[in-house]
Amino acid sequence: MEAFLATNPYFSAGFGLIGVGAGLAVLRNGGMQIATIARRRLLVTVEIPSKDPSYAWFLKWASTATASNREHSTSLLANLLRSNQLSVETSFRTRETGKSLASFALVPAPGRHFVQHKGAWLLIERAREKSMLDLKTGTPWETVTVSALARDRQLVIDILEDAKSAALAEEEGKTVVYTSYGPEWRPFGAPRRRRDIGSVVLDDGISDHLVSDVEAFLANGKWYHERGIPYRRGYLLYGPPGSGKTSFIQSLAGHLDYNICVMNLSERGMTDDRLAHLLANAPPRSLILLEDIDAAFTKHRDQAKEGFQSMVTFSGLLNALDGVAASEERLVFMTTNHISRLDPALIRPGRADVKVKIDNSSDSQTRNMFLRFYPNATADVANAFVNAVKPVSGNACDRVSPASLQGHFVLHRDDPEGALRNVSMLTSPQSEFEETSSHQ
Repeated sequence: MEAFLATNPYFSAGFGLIGVGAGLAVLRNGGMQIATIARRRLLVTVEIPSKDPSYAWFLKWASTATASNREHSTSLLANLLRSNQLSVETSFRTRETGKSLASFALVPAPGRHFVQHKGAWLLIERAREKSMLDLKTGTPWETVTVSALARDRQLVIDILEDAKSAALAEEEGKTVVYTSYGPEWRPFGAPRRRRDIGSVVLDDGISDHLVSDVEAFLANGKWYHERGIPYRRGYLLYGPPGSGKTSFIQSLAGHLDYNICVMNLSERGMTDDRLAHLLANAPPRSLILLEDIDAAFTKHRDQAKEGFQSMVTFSGLLNALDGVAASEERLVFMTTNHISRLDPALIRPGRADVKVKIDNSSDSQTRNMFLRFYPNATADVANAFVNAVKPVSGNACDRVSPASLQGHFVLHRDDPEGALRNVSMLTSPQSEFEETSSHQ
C-alpha cells in the first residue's frame, strides 16, 4: 500500500499542492505579523474620534495652517489642496455690527492623504462609518488618524498642540455662548467680544454687590467643603423688561473670564433626566443662564396644544437645581420679569441664594448712563436730562427703562443737546409717533 501511494502521481501532486498551500499560508501570516510588528515599531499613530474636541480643532487647523505659505512644499495646507479628495465646510456668522459673513474651508475628505509637513511625511486617514451613528448628535461616526514615522512622534504632538492653541486663541478675550444639542453643550455661533462690566450701568451698588458676591463664592470652595455645604450658588435677577438683567450677566461673564450656557426649558425633547445631565456636565468656567423662568411652564402648556411638548416637570427642575443628583461647583442665574409668578419652592435659599431687583432707571442711573454716552457733556445738561425724564408720579414703574435710554442715546450719538431737546421721544413715544404721522 505504501509503495502504491508513493508511486501514485495523483497523490504525490495533491500532497505537493497541500504543502505549497501550507507554505504560502505560513509566509502570508508571517508577512502580516512582520508588517504589524514593523508598523508598531516604525510608526506612531494617533486616532482622533469625532466626539473629541480636538477633532474639530484638527480639521480647522488643517484648513488654515500656514495659509500664507501655500507655495512652499512644507505647508500642510498646500499639500492637502493638491489632493483630489477634499470636503467643504461652510461657516456663517453675524458680526456685532450686523454684517453677515459666510466663508468656507477645504478639509481632507474621507480617505487617505499622504502629505509632507516640515520635512516629514504624514498619512492622514479620515474614516466615516455610514452604518454607525453618534448617539448624541445623530451624525455619522468619524475618526481622523494621523500616522508618522516613530522618529517624528514629536511632530504629531506639535500638530495637536498647534491645533489646540489656534482654537483657544479664537476664544481668547471673548465669551463663548453654549446651547444644548441633545445631551451635550455646543457653541452657538462665533465667540462674542467680552462686554466690559462698566458698560452696563445699574443702580448704585447693585453691580458691585453682585460682582463681590460671585467672586467671594469662587474664592471660597474650601470653606464650603469643610462645612459640608453644597458648593453651588443661585442668583435670581428680577425686574421689568429692558432693565439690564441679561446684559449684566453677559458683562459679568466677561469680567470673570467665564462662558455662558443658555438653558431653554421649553426646548422640544427636553426631559428631567436630560436637564439634570446638562446641568451636571456644563463646560468648565461657565455660568448657566435660565432666562424668563416664570414663562417656562406656561410655554409648555401652549406647546402641548401644538403637539410638541417639553417634558420637563417642575419637580424635575427643582431636583436638578438642588436635589440629590445636583452637581456642585456651579453658578446658576435665573431671570424673570414677574417674580410674583414664581413658586416659593423655586426661589428659596439653595436654589436662589441671592435675589436682586433690577428696576427701571433711577435718577442716579440715568445720569451715569448719560455721562457714559456723552463724557464731554456738562453737569447742567446731564441734570436737565435727568429732570426731563423723571416721572411726575414718582413711581418706579413709570420710569424709563435702561434699554429705552440706550436706544435714545444711540439715536442721538455725539449730540447730548439733541438727546435733551428730543426727550419727549422717551416720555411719550406714542404721541410723538402720532404727531409725526399726521405731518406726513
